Amino acid sequence: MADLYTVSDLRLGLPDMTRKPLFGAAPRIGILHGLSFSVPKGEVLGIVGGSGSGKSTLGRVLVRLLEPTGGRVLFDGQDISHLPEDRLRPLRRRFQMIFQDPMSSLNPRRRIGGIIAAPLQLHGFDRISARVDEALDHVGLPRAFRHRFPHELSGGQRQRVGIARAIAMRPDFILADEIVSGLDVSSQAQVLALLAELVRDLGLTLAFISHDLSVVRRLCTSTMVLHQGRIVEHRPTDALFAAPEADYTRELLDAIPLPDPDQRWDLAAG
Repeated sequence: MADLYTVSDLRLGLPDMTRKPLFGAAPRIGILHGLSFSVPKGEVLGIVGGSGSGKSTLGRVLVRLLEPTGGRVLFDGQDISHLPEDRLRPLRRRFQMIFQDPMSSLNPRRRIGGIIAAPLQLHGFDRISARVDEALDHVGLPRAFRHRFPHELSGGQRQRVGIARAIAMRPDFILADEIVSGLDVSSQAQVLALLAELVRDLGLTLAFISHDLSVVRRLCTSTMVLHQGRIVEHRPTDALFAAPEADYTRELLDAIPLPDPDQRWDLAAG
């Protein structure tokens, strides 16, 4: 299958404002260091790592919310690494992002219908009302919810609105950044099942960022492990869980909570 993303020697440094001199630019802190990988169309890629590993930063580079300082990011064969905004804008409808905290990413003053419609209007779509209804159908929310405000919905329902807003654009790629971390176990399971269904039915390619490897194992076809801005392992998820090659991956697996504190993670049995 063809690759939707091809990333080569990706590097990113951000200004260290704690060491900014009185005159001139602040020195840069290296965040991502020479990452190279590809994402085939239709894949669900898990991106995992500890706090500060660079996983969320990598995600924002993929959807060009951050511009890399080195290397190349090809999206469907086109280099988007340093595209100016006027040339990048037509591509933005093809990659969307679902944010971790739906309450902070949904405008509390707008009704749900308006929230889903806003990016459609920005990109000049037609049949906007019908597209809003279709998006609500896809995520399993009643169409009447278009008249509600975010505070009238549960956490799981608000996250479904965030998903609806993303898929309404009919993108090729969606970045989901820690989107189930704030939900209870039941809501987590429902959102994961919904994402798997959307990937299958809409032909999406998905990057799923999480610190929870048990969640990644349920959803992702391949998993990339980041540590200090470097890839330490990137393999099919089943193979990675069955026999991790990197010590850091083993540490992450050992940190997965188990029902019995005396039980050890059986890498062979999973």
